[in-house]
Amino acid sequence: MPDPHQDAIDFLRTRRSYPPVLMTGPGPDDAQLRELLTMAARSPDHGKLEPWRFVVIRGEALARLAPVVEEASLSAGNSREKAAKHRAAFQVPVVVAVVSSPVDSDKVPRWEQFLSSGAVCLGLVNAALASGFAASWLTGVAAQPEFAAKHLGLSEGEKIVGLIHIGSRGPTAPPDRPRPDMGSKITVLE
Repeated sequence: MPDPHQDAIDFLRTRRSYPPVLMTGPGPDDAQLRELLTMAARSPDHGKLEPWRFVVIRGEALARLAPVVEEASLSAGNSREKAAKHRAAFQVPVVVAVVSSPVDSDKVPRWEQFLSSGAVCLGLVNAALASGFAASWLTGVAAQPEFAAKHLGLSEGEKIVGLIHIGSRGPTAPPDRPRPDMGSKITVLE
């Protein structure tokens, strides 16, 4: 008989991302952030290739990037309102860019390595939420290849899989959103 971890089950049943607009400071300190990243790195990784890396953005880098993100959003044809939201997403305590950095492998295709990077994103969001922080996984204009190469130091062949925004939970909790009708999402083969 399984020995369930009820606290983990309860967390997973009720987990909810926090939009950046509802986050406040402080964010995780250096030691806390290292622990969150260490937990995220325990994600599935066929072949132990570690086909991902982290770019931590905080402090002056966030202040410098916020208006650049807004301008990139406007240049992409977004409304001023949406561009302001993109800027606000960089006005949180910390943003961690999870970068897919594929490794040459005869056994593990690049698409599977990319999925590993996505698992790291979810692992980081869940680690932050379980640790009491607010967190969300976004992409947007800052994840676009040209922007990421110019402003986040990505190399050829690397891609942003997610921008994980982390801060403290503000006074307003995010409302829950409609969840999938599981009956329409499950196919059973016997």
